[in-house]
Order: sequence, then C-alpha cells, then structure tokens
Amino acid sequence: GVMLGFALRPHNLTLREIKYFAFPGELLMRMLQMLVLPLIVSSLVTGISSLDSKASGKMGMRAVGYYMVTTLIAVFIGIVIVIVIKPGKGHRDSPVASSSTIEPVQAADAFLDLIRNMFPPNLVEACFKQYKTVYKKTIHTKNVTVETVVEMIPVSGSSNGVNALGLVVFSMCFGLVIGSMKQQGQALRDFFDCLNEAIMRLVAIIIWYAPVGILFLIAAKIVEMKNLAEVGGQLGMYTVSVIVGLLIHGLFVLPLLYFLVTRKNPYTFMAGLLQALITALGTSSSSATLPITFRCLEENNRVDKRVTRFILPVGATINMDGTALYEAVAAIFIAQVNDMELNFGQILTISITATAASIGAAGIPQAGLVTMVIVLTSVGLPTEDITLIIAVDWFLDRLRTTTNVLGDSIGAGIVEHLSRQELQSQDVEVGNSVIEENEKPYQLICQKNDSVKHRNSETPM
Repeated sequence: GVMLGFALRPHNLTLREIKYFAFPGELLMRMLQMLVLPLIVSSLVTGISSLDSKASGKMGMRAVGYYMVTTLIAVFIGIVIVIVIKPGKGHRDSPVASSSTIEPVQAADAFLDLIRNMFPPNLVEACFKQYKTVYKKTIHTKNVTVETVVEMIPVSGSSNGVNALGLVVFSMCFGLVIGSMKQQGQALRDFFDCLNEAIMRLVAIIIWYAPVGILFLIAAKIVEMKNLAEVGGQLGMYTVSVIVGLLIHGLFVLPLLYFLVTRKNPYTFMAGLLQALITALGTSSSSATLPITFRCLEENNRVDKRVTRFILPVGATINMDGTALYEAVAAIFIAQVNDMELNFGQILTISITATAASIGAAGIPQAGLVTMVIVLTSVGLPTEDITLIIAVDWFLDRLRTTTNVLGDSIGAGIVEHLSRQELQSQDVEVGNSVIEENEKPYQLICQKNDSVKHRNSETPM
C-alpha cells in the first residue's frame, strides 16, 4: 500500500480520482463496521451470562485495574518524552490547515456527556447516535436596569456514530440478569451464543478480503497527503515524539507487564496478533478491528472465549492507551508552540484529563481530535491550535489505534491468566451438572426395573 501510494503521487490525482481509488478500502471499513454492533452486544451478553456474578465481578475489577494502570503509564511516558524532546520549541512556523472545524465543548459538559451516553434512553437510537451537548445563546435583561447578559446554555444535541458505551453498559447488565436466571434464561443465552458464532463466521469470510482493503486504504492516504517535505520539516519532531512514546509503550511496557504476570514470552503472544495489528493500522479504528482481534486471540493465542467476549468489547470502548499518550503529547506540544510554561499542577491536570478523555473517545478514525478539545480547555490552551496537528494526525491516528488494540489484547491475556481459578472451578461445576443430567435417565431406568422386579415377585405363581 505504501509503495503503491508513493508510485501514484507524481500523477497528481484529483480528489475525485483519489476517492474512487480508495473505494475498495472503503468497502472493507463498511464491512467491518457492519459487524461491530451485533458483535459487541452478542459477545458481551454471552461472555457475562456464562460467568457467575462473582467471577465476572472479579474479572471486571482486574480488567479495570489493568486499563487504569496502562493508561496512566502511557500518559506518563508521553509527558516525559515531550518534555525531554521539546518538539514545539522554536519559531511558530507550523502549517495551519483548518480542514475540519471542531466545536469546543467545556470539560464539565464533556464528562457529563460521557455519563449520559452510558444510559441511552433509546437503544435503537444508540445504534447510530451519541448524546452531545451543544450551546444555545440566550440574551436576557438583568434587574431593573437595562443590562443585557449573554449566556451560553448547554442544551441536548447529538452526533452521528454508534454509542458503544451505552450498548456496552446495557449488554453487561443484560448478561448479568440472564446469568442470574439460570435455566430460565438458557434460551436467550443460546440465541446470543449462536449469533456470536454466526458473526465470527462472517468475519472469517471478510478476512480473505482484508489485505486488498488495507492496501487501498493506506495507498489512498499517501496519495492524498499534501506537501510531504513541508509537513516533515515543521511537524517532524512532534511526529517523532508520538512515535517514540507509542513504541516504548507497545514494545516494552505492555510486553513487560504481560511477562511479569504470566511468565510467558510476550512476543510470541504478539506474533499471534499480527493480523489484528495490521488491520488496526489500515482501518485506524479499534472498533472496526474488533472482529479480527477476537479471531486472533481465540484461534492463534487460545485465549478462553469467556474472557475475550467480556474483555475485548469493553476494552475497545474504554481502554485507549495510544490515544491518552497522544493527547498528553499534543497538549504539551501546543503549549510549547505558544511559549507557555506549564507548571506541575497543569501537567497533572493534563494527565488526568487525557486519561478521562481517552475513555470518552469513540473507537472511530480521528476521534482523538474531538476529545483533544477537553484536554486543551482544562489548562486554558487555545483550542484552534488543534489545526496545527491535523496535517499529520491521519498517520499518528493509525499508530495509536494499533497501540490501543495491542493494549486490549494483552489485557485479555493477563486477565485470563489471573482468572484461571474461577474459570476452572466453573468448568468443574458445569462438568458435574452435565454428569448429573446424564445420570438421571439411568437412575430412572434402574428405578423402573426395580419396581418391575418387585411386582413380579408379589404376583402368585
């Protein structure tokens, strides 16, 4: 894809021609996104309903602990690297390319939106819309004096895109309820189990087409890039800072965590994820990569299905190590460009808001740019400076998505290792119940034979 992209650059294709050229890649994105919705719901419902509440509670606590630790480490790495490299120092000669306008939302409203999205009032609407605060200007007079006050009032609005957080919360609660219903909920459990299996078979078909789609997605992006030398010269150090941070986190920190917990070779585990990581690089969407990640973990790395079905959909929604790292780097880079010295308190604020904003970032291409606004407003940095980094964001977005997918997958491996006892005890319980069920017909036959013998012995000759 990269080679094809550079081969086509001298031909100066028009935007329309690039759009047509990227069509096979667009098809792959559409196919994968088509499966995300049923996959999140079916995998979470089956994963949680097949675990008892105690096991799912412990697994959930381990997963959340892992997500928090890795995200905070990622933010810390990002902050250290951007302070050491200082990519924003010097003259402000970065290109301002306002190709997309991003509406600023206040930090408080953004956090409230996050909680609102957890509880969608309409499940059907949650499949294609998210809640988003918009501002309405009101002018009213104060007291008797004719003093007009202009106030921006937050009112309810919406933005396009699957409300994955709401669907995850609903599916988890629904799965817990079905699990507690025992035999009564078996029919529903079987239905979601079957749905999950059917979607994984569809994924197997799409995987054959994935290399073609990824090739065209990457080639089209390289053809579309503006002046490579200008971008490389002015934003090169910023790009290097993000890449170095992501490489340290993805190739050293996460594997080290995996090794310390499981005492297994993390790089053989990562080799089994290669297809998912390449798909993440091509699609730049952790949600769209989800079907492939499931397949890699379950088939290549033999991770228990009960763990992947629970951990992966939640991880794809809230565990965004790469995004958190990038947002911390970008915020401090923008501060350096504006010659602003950040004190310890402001850097701490950036780290906390970057962690929280990464949870709210949707698993779609360039969602990090939107949550970036929250991080900048938290320390009073100009939000319009986001346009400085748009030029290289498409490339960095792909790298941070790959890091996000790797973080989710290693998390599944770690949680499975820590949850072995609960999973084994559950297997023993299931085995015992199956033996009991199988023994029942045999006991009935024995009872019938005994009663027949008893009747025969009582009848006179």
